[in-house]
Amino acid sequence: MNRRNFLFASSGAASGSLLVPGLTEADESDKSPYAGSGLVTGKLKPLRHQEIPGFLSAAQVAPHHSAHYGGALKAFVGVEEKLEESFSKGTPIDAAAFQTMKQVQSSRGNSVLLHELYFDGMALKATEPIEDVRKAIEKRFGSLDKWAADFVASAKVAAGWAMLIVHPVNGRLYNVVSDEHAQGPLWLAVPLVVIDSYEHAFYIDYQNKKAEYVEKFLKFIDWTEAGRRYRRAIKA
Repeated sequence: MNRRNFLFASSGAASGSLLVPGLTEADESDKSPYAGSGLVTGKLKPLRHQEIPGFLSAAQVAPHHSAHYGGALKAFVGVEEKLEESFSKGTPIDAAAFQTMKQVQSSRGNSVLLHELYFDGMALKATEPIEDVRKAIEKRFGSLDKWAADFVASAKVAAGWAMLIVHPVNGRLYNVVSDEHAQGPLWLAVPLVVIDSYEHAFYIDYQNKKAEYVEKFLKFIDWTEAGRRYRRAIKA
């Protein structure tokens, strides 16, 4: 299968499983994509899907959610509690500990958000980009196929994360790579599509076949959710 045919099949068009473009009134709600975030509640955000048949098994998703996302949240909350105690009680923190805490605060806080965007951004079946997102992608990359090829290539070389973002300063879309949670993305950018490229995200189901995992991901992007993120970002 050549690249174009693969991308066509991956988009869901070949199977006839694409949904009608556009959002309903309910989809257009002003619901924040960060509603229920662990950064707000201090608790794990529940999974939308315990498994994604044809892509990720429950055996793959469960430890990723509990151990990796959960571990990041636990570390972030722990740092926040120590900093709050220092603020309220004037409890001193030695310089070495403070440096580590500030690194953990940004790295693990970003990990929490990226995991939530990743888990919330997948669908059980193929969807089609809503019209405004499709137009933005075509304007920036030339076509949906060209975007997909660049996104897949980005995810394959990423040691950590790859994401499609929109930047509110110039309104442009970018595929960016982050190999450490606190590095990579442009400041103020809003992630629309996020893939976790760390080995823990796919090893149970795919072993060392990272390319297969990345390529299949295209078929399970929740474009309605991506559209919601996009519309909220450009309104800001």
